[in-house]
Amino acid sequence: MAQPLPLPRLYTVAEYLALGETEPGYSELVEGRMIVNPGPSPDHNLAGLGLALALRQQVPADLVVIPDLDVDLELARPDKPGFVRRPDVVVAQRTGLKRVRAEGGAIRASEVVLVIEVVSPSSVRTDNVIKRAEYADAGIPHYWIVDLSEPASVLVCHLAGEFGYVDGGWVTGVFGVSDPFRAEIDLNSLQ
Repeated sequence: MAQPLPLPRLYTVAEYLALGETEPGYSELVEGRMIVNPGPSPDHNLAGLGLALALRQQVPADLVVIPDLDVDLELARPDKPGFVRRPDVVVAQRTGLKRVRAEGGAIRASEVVLVIEVVSPSSVRTDNVIKRAEYADAGIPHYWIVDLSEPASVLVCHLAGEFGYVDGGWVTGVFGVSDPFRAEIDLNSLQ
């Protein structure tokens, strides 16, 4: 016998996280609404993995690199409909990981130093406009947007106070940063 679909409702971050893994695809929480995204392509996953592995060798010991991780953006009070995004790569303070192991929940935006999104055909506007604004509002200091279109490129953004994120334009080939840590990435190796 067919079961009726549950009525739509708005979720807090805790309620969303209590659901565990969801199908089909994976979800994010935006203003209390679950968003189901199509699964990423193999190239998208390989690029995320390549970025995570390259960064893992370059981050300081007090930071940890985690792919495909829920982040509580802390944009709403705990009892209100919340925001949880799942960036392709997260660089967070190791103390945040220890807190999650001890208390549960998700890594908090205040524990994150860098998020990276690899652009998919269905996420161009979301990654470049919506998530850029949300991550800035959440106070995440650094945001990289990686586009795998030939040639692969990255937009390296950093918070600039009330202006949100600022960037120096799209970069191709090998690029290096000194903030929030020293790193060098060969974008051509991601394709």
